[in-house]
Amino acid sequence: MNASAFECDKLIRFHHCDPAGIVFYPQYFVLFNELVEDWFNQGLGVDFARFHVEQGMGVPMGSIECRFISPSKVGEMLRLSLSINRIGKSSLELNVSGTSGAETRVRATLTVVLASLKTMRSLPFPDDLRTRLERYLLPPPV
Repeated sequence: MNASAFECDKLIRFHHCDPAGIVFYPQYFVLFNELVEDWFNQGLGVDFARFHVEQGMGVPMGSIECRFISPSKVGEMLRLSLSINRIGKSSLELNVSGTSGAETRVRATLTVVLASLKTMRSLPFPDDLRTRLERYLLPPPV
């Protein structure tokens, strides 16, 4: 099975930016969270709202490692790309990049954890969700 990346475009809006007109770096974290929600809805075919409200599960960030390479400006379209580096028992290591045209603007490694919203404890990935996730798993390095 060939891995694929989930991609979506995000317009950089005024509210993302600082007075200099470039993305205020914490806003990238908001965009990353939107990307994960979009990935669940569109890429994995899992209704993110129902996943939370009805199934009582969430995918909070356990850690974020981020590199800000070049500024993104108000009015630009940022293409965000997500793939999986590793699938654990209850966590995922996600590879995220943001580009505008041919220029990379941001790169990040996100670790998200499948958790019960009731107990706030991690949960193992159900088999059906694991199967959907595997479509985005990068092959191991050679």
